[in-house]
Amino acid sequence: MSSSLSGVDAPSPSSREERAGRGAIVGSWSQCLPIILVFCLAVSLLSACKKPSSSASNSAGLPAQSTNERIFQVEGIVKAIRPSRKEIEIKHQAIPGYMPAMTMPFDVKDTNELTGLKPEQPISFRLTVTDTDGWIDNIRKLGPIAEAPVEVSSPQLVRAVDPLKVGDPLPEYRLTNQFGHTITTTQFKGQALAITFLFTRCPFPTFCPRLANDFAETQEKLLTLPAGPTNWQLLTISFDPQFDRPAVLKAYAEAHHYDSKHSTFATGDLGDISALGDLFGLAFWHDSTGSITHNMRTAVIDANGRLQKVFEGKDWTSAELAAEIVKAAKP
Repeated sequence: MSSSLSGVDAPSPSSREERAGRGAIVGSWSQCLPIILVFCLAVSLLSACKKPSSSASNSAGLPAQSTNERIFQVEGIVKAIRPSRKEIEIKHQAIPGYMPAMTMPFDVKDTNELTGLKPEQPISFRLTVTDTDGWIDNIRKLGPIAEAPVEVSSPQLVRAVDPLKVGDPLPEYRLTNQFGHTITTTQFKGQALAITFLFTRCPFPTFCPRLANDFAETQEKLLTLPAGPTNWQLLTISFDPQFDRPAVLKAYAEAHHYDSKHSTFATGDLGDISALGDLFGLAFWHDSTGSITHNMRTAVIDANGRLQKVFEGKDWTSAELAAEIVKAAKP
């Protein structure tokens, strides 16, 4: 007699064994799955550590490049060697596509390159310039030292004036500003006045462009200084009046984001500019080739119209100049 319940046949022993076997397999996989997932994750992480992304590899392996770096091979004559300042003064030939022949100091990275050099030594060198810096290296001698030639400068009106001492009043000189209007150095009395000198054709980043940029930074610092003075003026004077006419000065001023309420660009009679520069130790001259050689001076005149400070060279900062102007603005 067969065994049945409600018309459903009872499973045979073989069916029960197959079902139990499948259950055992599923249970076994359920227990192994977490282990498998952990193993796969570990392999993935290990692969990631061994194979960095191409962008990370490139950024670690390639050196950073300077902005707009330009390199020139130049020849010239040594005029002075100043190892303590990492500097050499050279009368160099014209650099096609960059600047005319002139005499100027250049920075050197390694003072060992100055060893054995003497004035009037012909040399060649590599000049590297970027947007904000410039230096020379690979200095090579080009033969024996020659007898120093007699320098011939173009005629220039020069007035014999004594340099000002701190506390001396600033004399009056007439200039023409970027709008073509006549101004005088004494009209700024009652304001702190900073004066610097340059010419707009000067391309070397650590000379005239640095002075212009430092004045622009000083302007920004003073304009944004909380509770800062408002009685101040920045005066940039060109000693290249034949080229730096009002329209040229205005374009140069705009390129340096000047504020016409606080910044003035001017030029004038070469004799007056020379005399004004002499007050602060400025020296410049135009040679027979038409190029201009110069040093750098920046003066601060206080609100009473008296000399407060003279910055020599280029090794001052916009923060230092702004601090002097704040002090000079006090009556």
